Amino acid sequence: MTTIEHRFVEVNGIRLHVAEQGEGPLILLLHGFPECWYSWRHQFAPLAEAGYRVVAPDQRGYARSDAPEDVAAYSLLHLVGDVVGLIHALGEERAVVVGHDWGGPVAWTTALLRPDLVRGVAGLSVPPRRRGPVPPIPTLRSAFGDSFYQVYFQRPGVADRELAEDPDGTFRTLLYGASGDNKANASPGPWMIPDGKGVRGFADVPDALPDWLTEEDIAAFVGEFADKGFTGPLNWYRNLDRNWELTAAWADAVVRPPALYIAGERDMVPALIGIDELKAGLPELAPDLRGTVFLPGCGHWTQQERPAEVSKALLDFLNGL
Repeated sequence: MTTIEHRFVEVNGIRLHVAEQGEGPLILLLHGFPECWYSWRHQFAPLAEAGYRVVAPDQRGYARSDAPEDVAAYSLLHLVGDVVGLIHALGEERAVVVGHDWGGPVAWTTALLRPDLVRGVAGLSVPPRRRGPVPPIPTLRSAFGDSFYQVYFQRPGVADRELAEDPDGTFRTLLYGASGDNKANASPGPWMIPDGKGVRGFADVPDALPDWLTEEDIAAFVGEFADKGFTGPLNWYRNLDRNWELTAAWADAVVRPPALYIAGERDMVPALIGIDELKAGLPELAPDLRGTVFLPGCGHWTQQERPAEVSKALLDFLNGL
């Protein structure tokens, strides 16, 4: 089996870094915040060995990929456009699109807008959601206040600076804080930024990292973000209301390609929706839902915390297409 190869691909006027392994039907793995291609490190070999071409890009604004200065260049339509352009740039006609965290909305929306290109879609942590009647940021501010992380991220330059001051501390805090190993996530509540403490006050980090996260992993994430920092990734959040405006035409549309959903039971995202409500609503939003997997004790970093279980669920889904 070949090792993971790295190269750059020109897409929609920007340059995206991709990590790639294997040959066969194309599987695109889309990371979330604040991650990069490396968050899929455990899935490359199992999927490639099973006969798939596995490609994980650094998405727009992240790590080694280009980061446009214009905040508006990070809308969901831009991000879906990058996926469409990447499929074509890789010389393929179709792909299975898998997304975690922010990669989830990109994957679901790609399947929604371009089902002709999507053989199947899988979302980790973030499920497909109906477009609400009002913009999301005022709704989130009303429900949780200004300290809710997505609202807090709207302040230009604030979280950017806090995250970049100590990248090592940033990744330790966020990766541990939102994981199933953080006992505070036994009954997950909204992720809040404590007053006066900034983003790195999100969680108290123990001296020893959890078993799924190593010092080498922390160093890898720090190295990937060393050049560009966090403004590009944060700009995704600064387009939440713009995305609501831009997607009005698809308000009642559903995801038609075959679908899979995977989440941890200690993940704030499904917990805030309500797991029972989520299970009941998924078939309406994705009528060809092939599976729903909830991982006991797992937090937000699904494919990193439970790599073997995630890889198996993905392979079962892929092999059934």
